Amino acid sequence: MGFDETLFRAINGLAWRSAFVDWLMVELAKPGNLLFPVLLAAGYWAWVNWRECVIGGAMLAGVVGATDALGTQLKGLVQRPRPCVTLADVHQLLGCGGAFSFPSNHAANTAAAAAFFQVLYPKSGWISWPLVAAIGISRVYIGAHYLTDVVGGWLVGGLIGAGVAYFLSRWSRFRPVTKSDSCSQAQAGSIS
Repeated sequence: MGFDETLFRAINGLAWRSAFVDWLMVELAKPGNLLFPVLLAAGYWAWVNWRECVIGGAMLAGVVGATDALGTQLKGLVQRPRPCVTLADVHQLLGCGGAFSFPSNHAANTAAAAAFFQVLYPKSGWISWPLVAAIGISRVYIGAHYLTDVVGGWLVGGLIGAGVAYFLSRWSRFRPVTKSDSCSQAQAGSIS
């Protein structure tokens, strides 16, 4: 038994021991359950800074869409079968999913969004990253992915989300440079 299978069996083997934990992991694995928290966050974002919400929201939708499309293409290239297809005695709490496993699109998409917000709003990480971790672990717990599928998804999504947010944060239409910002930059330049 390989390392990846050992990790999978350790996490997936916890299924069916606690009805509450099973319910929680299944709920975390359903993307539709993120709709309400996303709408709350978007409402708050719009209230705090309408311009950043409109531009950033459109960019975030593009980031998640592109990440999901890339993940689907990578699945076709790697063609790693899901553990629920290749292993015996997998505790499946939801259906097995599509044919291929690497990378986990759930992990990639949530990491893309978390990294996007982390770059733009560093204080958001204390909420987003624990949620990303819980969703990623839920994918292994329910029997849909190996842990390396999840970690691969996190890396793919995190790089895309952080990269786009980095360039977006430097775009003047997203965050206009104020007079005090330009004065601070000028003073910093004259000091060095």
